[in-house]
Amino acid sequence: NIFDKMAKRVKAAISAPAPVVTVVLTQDANDSTADGFILVSPFQGGASCTGLSVVDDAVTAAGQLDASMTAAGGVFPCPGVAGNRLILAPTGNLTHDTDDVRAFADAASAGVKRAIAAGCKQPVLYVCTVCIKYQKELFAKAVEVAVLGALAATYVPVEVREDAQAPASATASLSKLSVYATQGVTQATVDQAVAVESGRAIARDICGGDPERMAPARVAEYCLEAFKGTNIEVQVEQGPFTETYPLLAAVARCSEQVERHAPRVVNLTYTGAGEVTKTLFFVGKGITYDTGGADVKAGGHMAGMHRDKGGAAAIAGFMRVLSLLQPAGLKVVAKLAMVRNSIGADAYVADEIIRSRAGVRTRVGNTDAEGRMAMADVLCVAKELALKAVNPSIFTVATLTGHAVRAYGTGYSAVMDNGPARLANQSANIAQAGLEWGDPCEISTVRREDFAFIKSKYITEDILQCNNEPSSATARGHQFPAAFMAVTRLGSCTPRIQNVLSTVVVVVVLTSVALPRKHRCLTLTWTLLEGNLKKQDYAG
Repeated sequence: NIFDKMAKRVKAAISAPAPVVTVVLTQDANDSTADGFILVSPFQGGASCTGLSVVDDAVTAAGQLDASMTAAGGVFPCPGVAGNRLILAPTGNLTHDTDDVRAFADAASAGVKRAIAAGCKQPVLYVCTVCIKYQKELFAKAVEVAVLGALAATYVPVEVREDAQAPASATASLSKLSVYATQGVTQATVDQAVAVESGRAIARDICGGDPERMAPARVAEYCLEAFKGTNIEVQVEQGPFTETYPLLAAVARCSEQVERHAPRVVNLTYTGAGEVTKTLFFVGKGITYDTGGADVKAGGHMAGMHRDKGGAAAIAGFMRVLSLLQPAGLKVVAKLAMVRNSIGADAYVADEIIRSRAGVRTRVGNTDAEGRMAMADVLCVAKELALKAVNPSIFTVATLTGHAVRAYGTGYSAVMDNGPARLANQSANIAQAGLEWGDPCEISTVRREDFAFIKSKYITEDILQCNNEPSSATARGHQFPAAFMAVTRLGSCTPRIQNVLSTVVVVVVLTSVALPRKHRCLTLTWTLLEGNLKKQDYAG
């Protein structure tokens, strides 16, 4: 049929992993291999303070011609710099308590987009921070964050890369980015940023890929291709999952009637050099399309639900970062629960009672709460493995869009600890790393009320999966699912999680801004690593 033909056509042109623009260091503002000079700066007082007279004088002249230039940005002739053209990319004054390093990512992204529009293919990027006087510690990684913002602007979506007939305007990007080596900026600085962007690009591909291009089997295929020849071991599980992952199997019951929509669990494993001293387990929500199931998303709310796989996408990207940075003494086991929540005659429905892998009788309350169902049994397997692992921690990463956005607004992820994780400051470490890398998140807390909310009042079941309302309309709508996964993982509905496994739940917020460019799930790939390892643990 037409869908099979489409799948075969796309499959023949698979593009993985997503390419990342070449980034090099330069100390020459007039680099002969470059064709533009992007200046990212706060421009305090409308002035430039790079110390490069040809640049600073040109900015002064531009300000005299147009007073808004250092606030709004723009392109103007500048003999003496690469390509004889200067692109101003202002961050704003950065003098308020609420300012943070994201301003550099935003400015660099805007600068690169302006450079591409001007015809640049290989510009120089200069990140100026010397004029920052207030809260300087917040901007310590301004260069790295700016490079990430610049590279994000060069990303080309997987559907475009695999379309031989895509218009040239859709594929416009850079061929090279030269980063000016200001004080403290080294090749290691650039390499680290490129590694992170390589992970983010994979996350963008998987999360942003449409429901057919990134159907469960196609995500598995993409991962096999993306990690081919790397130190990441890939193993793909196929159904039936009724015995192994019974809650996941319930969600997949309708979709597996269509072969190309059948579920997969993708296992990715990284083992660093030397003796393993820390083991991290990740379970990611990978709902390739969420119709809501029998509790269908009506009134236009279904559009955009191909992005409900953001948690799994972020973890896949994180594994790409690990493959490049290769931290020693670390083992990471990632499990991506890739399922489509379809609607049809065999869809699971509210009031069904399903026994989880851990033996917990689970009553379905809302089929649109499928993410926790898809992850719970996979998380149980992670727990089983973690009990035998060295110094383990478990992370679940998921998109719970509605309530997290209602609680914190767009652009912020929520992180929650269990007791052992809180004692280890896991969420606090992630939040601090996020602040430093321009990936802010908010810390939520799992409370006794969350466990009480899911406790059954009937003898027919042990636990309630969800109430009958959308999460966005439910008090503590992104917290109580963490309690659900703790109970279905452990088999006990009690606020006291009765083991010593450190567990962190990361709620990824899907935003409505340009999907291929910005997505909260994409930025977690580095902060999870940064928040859980010390600097000396990085290889290289």
